[in-house]
Order: sequence, then C-alpha cells, then structure tokens
Amino acid sequence: MIGAGTSPLVGLLASEGFDIVAVDVSGAAIDALRTLLAGELTTTDEATGDVEYLVSDVGELRLDPLVDTWHDRAVFHFFVDEAGRDAYVAAASASIRPGGHLVIATFAPDGPQQCSGLAVQRHDGAGLAATFAAGFDLIESFEAAHETPWGAVQHFTHALLRRVER
Repeated sequence: MIGAGTSPLVGLLASEGFDIVAVDVSGAAIDALRTLLAGELTTTDEATGDVEYLVSDVGELRLDPLVDTWHDRAVFHFFVDEAGRDAYVAAASASIRPGGHLVIATFAPDGPQQCSGLAVQRHDGAGLAATFAAGFDLIESFEAAHETPWGAVQHFTHALLRRVER
C-alpha cells in the first residue's frame, strides 16, 4: 500500500490473510502504523497475512518480490512535475507483476489545488491511462467526492489499471 500512513485498511487486509507491503515516505507514520497493528495482528492466527513496513520515496521504490496489487492512497497527485511522475510510473512498472493491478486514487480535475500545504497535480481517467500507457491498460476509472474528517469535500479520480507486457 503506497502512502500507507496509519490506514486501518492495512490491518483489515492482513487480518483477511493478505500479505501487505506498507510504504510511506514518513518514518513516523510507519512507526505509528506498526504500533497500531501490533495489538491487532497475531502470528498465531493462520489467516493473518504478513505486513512488511517500508520507509521510502515512491519514485525510488522497487519491490522484490513483485506484488499483485499496488494500492495508492492519494500519493500520485503529489508528483507535480513530469520527472516525478515518470519515476512513479517506473517504480510501479518495476514492482507489479504482469497481470497485476494498480489501484489509484488521485485528485480529480476539479479537486484541490493543494494538499497539506503542497502543490498537487490533478488527473482524470484519460490522463492516467496516457501516463501509464507504456506498461498498463486502464480497466476502469470514475470520479467521486470524498468528505474529509473536517467536513470539506474533495473530488477524486479513481482508476484500476492492469500491468501488461508491451
């Protein structure tokens, strides 16, 4: 999971037996997630998957072994220049097995122009398909409104892409 933060989804998926690689650029976020999940996940339960915790800049990430699914929790929109987006695409391409999937949630064209005080790049489904075209086919995309915990509405583009060999 890219941009894992302290997402409860990591623990939920692991409790269902999935092995998870939790990636965040923040060591503090990874430490908090590890602490949060320490009491929730037990190794005595055969259904519990493993959680690997990684502190990494996504643009430099290369996962080995390759993963079946790359789930981006609103990270891609922080790559505001072409070189950064290219590095992200290269990381996803190098880390997802052929036939695997990229699930991405990023700010929609009418989404915020900043997040956490940082500039962002907004995307639609067609733009994501073009950006990832060298190694992925777009399966589906849609836009949806997300209400933040403080009551603001942010518009996101969600996309599902399949890793292909070209």
